[in-house]
Amino acid sequence: MKNTTKLVRTGLLAALSLGLFNSCTDLDDESYNQIVTSKFTPTSQDVLSLIGPAYGNWRPLFLEFNGVYRINETSTDETVTPARPNGWVDDGSYRRLHEHRWTALDATPRDAWRESYAGITNCNRVIFQVESGQIPVTAGKEQLIAEMRVLRASYYYILCDLFGSVPIVDRFDVPAGFLPTQSTRTQVYDFIVKEVTESLPLLSDVADVSTYGRFSNKWAAHGLLAKMYLNAQVYTGQADWARCMASCDAIINANIYSLEPIQENPFKTQNEGSKEILFAIPFDELYATGFRIHMQTLQPQNQATYNAQGSMWGGGICAIPQFINSYDPDDTRLRENWIQGQQYSSSGEPLQGVFGATANRPLVFTNTLPGIDASTEVDGFRVGKFEIKQGVRIDLSNDFPLFRYADVLMMKAEALLRLGQTSQAAALVTQVRQRNFTATPAKATVTGADLLRGSSYPYGPARNNVISPLQGGADIQYGRFLDELGWEFAAEGHRRQDMIRFGVYTTKSWLSHVPNGDYRKLMPIPQNELNTNSNLRQNPGY
Repeated sequence: MKNTTKLVRTGLLAALSLGLFNSCTDLDDESYNQIVTSKFTPTSQDVLSLIGPAYGNWRPLFLEFNGVYRINETSTDETVTPARPNGWVDDGSYRRLHEHRWTALDATPRDAWRESYAGITNCNRVIFQVESGQIPVTAGKEQLIAEMRVLRASYYYILCDLFGSVPIVDRFDVPAGFLPTQSTRTQVYDFIVKEVTESLPLLSDVADVSTYGRFSNKWAAHGLLAKMYLNAQVYTGQADWARCMASCDAIINANIYSLEPIQENPFKTQNEGSKEILFAIPFDELYATGFRIHMQTLQPQNQATYNAQGSMWGGGICAIPQFINSYDPDDTRLRENWIQGQQYSSSGEPLQGVFGATANRPLVFTNTLPGIDASTEVDGFRVGKFEIKQGVRIDLSNDFPLFRYADVLMMKAEALLRLGQTSQAAALVTQVRQRNFTATPAKATVTGADLLRGSSYPYGPARNNVISPLQGGADIQYGRFLDELGWEFAAEGHRRQDMIRFGVYTTKSWLSHVPNGDYRKLMPIPQNELNTNSNLRQNPGY
């Protein structure tokens, strides 16, 4: 199945940069610049070319240099981009993310807004072309439109999560000079839920090579719906744990997906065959580039570790030591997900530092970090969750798992916990933990009482690896569960959303971050958007 999946995936990747008609040859010989729709019957490959650009926006939206991944990771208590001896200060945007001092002029909210609406426009275009008959899709027409509605809803999910109140644009044929009006966050939430629930009956029941990397089956759509219900209280003020659990149960009861026996498997270079992945953003080192976390987290010397075809950029992103200190030392995720210790070449030669105080000394990544404003090249464990293959290019070919089965189990567990069913929640958490404590299996077991405890995260501002004053996390309701989410989904772009849901994002201190306003739960609407659309109003506080 894996080889077949790779072929279908490659077809979708190639379609990301192709127009629909590049593969069509059945044209009148005197017509060279337009499709003759009466003589065009789309094949499955033509459909991939049609929808490819609509999916393609997920790549820059999530993993481009100023993408959503950077917001959701480096503004949290998990990772940071500190100043390094070789730079990583730039315009101060990395520091502003860590300190929660970003503005409406920053590139991160600007790019997230732009790429989300670019994806929405592409979805609207496909829906319009199919519904109007410009593209004569007959077989599977309703299913294709349903898929595009769910894909469009996935872009609105990002907008709802980051910005709250945004315009809803659900048509392509808008008049000249059209300026959309702003909807409330609750209206955006309702729109997303409506789009997905109305589309669900028309989607496929199977999860195979034809649905990989697409919202064309029910299970990827249920994953998106579960995320909406999971965060309903944040988005609307009204929790909806029961429906979150129902969406998770729909996926679980399908008996299609399962946990991988090793947590690393869904993050391998060839992870397209993983039974744990519900929906992935496809990447390829040649055809669909943009996966460069390894370039942003490792030192130039690590080029020798992986026989890389280019030099890494000097260790920008790293773990915050306080987060690393929250792990159980026996948890295999600590060593599997984070690159640490002495670094070696592929042939086993110890590597040495080249910058500043650590030049010509062993290159040993340590769980230390003076602050956001200064660091050595060895400070901080590096992101190692995604396999870096030997001979790696600038871009990885790993597909990015946006929704995976472990997430489904943990969403259901959180819903159960908040509904007071602690023992059932603990059983699911234990199920997820069992693959990570193979040497000490008793430690995998979690009880309902455990999940009612606070967090073990040593919160408090830290300077030169000294926390003062120590705040801790004992006061966080269900803090232990928040810890579990951090350990399982580290470096996957979950953390900001989870911290907001548990009331920690704007209330606790870590490293050089101290609280800077509750309104920071939302990003500002980009200034350039305000300048061009008089119907928009800035989020409070900005």
